[in-house]
Amino acid sequence: MAERTAQLLLLTVAVGLARGSQGDREPVYRDCVLRCEERNCSGDALKHFRSSQPIYMSLAGWTCQDDCRYECMWVAVGLYLQEGHRVPQFHGKWPFSRFLFIQEPASAVASLLNGLASLVMLCRYRASVPASSPMYHTCMAFAWVSLNAWFWSTVFHTRDTDLTEKMDYFGASAVILHSVYLCCVRTVGLQHPSVASAFGALLLLLLTAHISYLSLVHFDYGYNMMANVAIGLVNLAWWLAWCLRNHRRLPHTRRCMMVVVLLQGLSLLELLDFPPLFWVLDAHAIWHISTIPVHVLFFRFLEDDSLYLLKESGAKFKLD
Repeated sequence: MAERTAQLLLLTVAVGLARGSQGDREPVYRDCVLRCEERNCSGDALKHFRSSQPIYMSLAGWTCQDDCRYECMWVAVGLYLQEGHRVPQFHGKWPFSRFLFIQEPASAVASLLNGLASLVMLCRYRASVPASSPMYHTCMAFAWVSLNAWFWSTVFHTRDTDLTEKMDYFGASAVILHSVYLCCVRTVGLQHPSVASAFGALLLLLLTAHISYLSLVHFDYGYNMMANVAIGLVNLAWWLAWCLRNHRRLPHTRRCMMVVVLLQGLSLLELLDFPPLFWVLDAHAIWHISTIPVHVLFFRFLEDDSLYLLKESGAKFKLD
């Protein structure tokens, strides 16, 4: 259920501080970038750079300036290590060893695997749950929203730009809001469809306003954090309360409770923020890897619950 929820609760602050970090404020780094750009990023030197740059790098949007920042980052890192100091972040990120055109290889691969898990579980859900199940269309929509979020998470960790960052954030917010809507439909909407419809329209309006403000007015990391924390806590509390109320009558809700508990526990991984092991694997990547089985577990719950509702609605139809 929004395995992205706990991620946003803890990470938005870090990214909110993102664009100015200790490493990129260092005079050694700034002077290195300035000299590199003057030497390589204009005139004939720039033409040489573009002609020698691998095609996959240019297609991914890596520029001469980006390469200067990358190379100078490692110059600064080397000096920090030489002096025995802790490695800093640069532009809100730890130093990662780039693989081909992929900026954060471990997080990108983990996001891709989460997306593949979503796709597999979506196919499994479609194969095992008839469309006549009361929750079918809502669950299918949630699966597609999750796929979209993991797609943009993969793209963002592959290449961090203003656009990919925004799409990653907006996709994650959409998952959380849709999880709240999913919970509303399951707990209230089956008995009162008009309430669920009105609530869904409200959530869609909130998402539109949220995206419009961040896109057209100001990309405020602090506001984004507070908004996602608020809706994330509502999401987790609502699901957990419903599961606790129904776990004896509906044994499959235990899977949902496990998801809620695991998400809270695994989110503590983000508190172990550290420079990447081998310059590849950091706490954020470990978090992404850990959400893969949790994601599968939640879709198993949705599958079991949808089949239960189908059976229950069939029994009521026979009685009528």
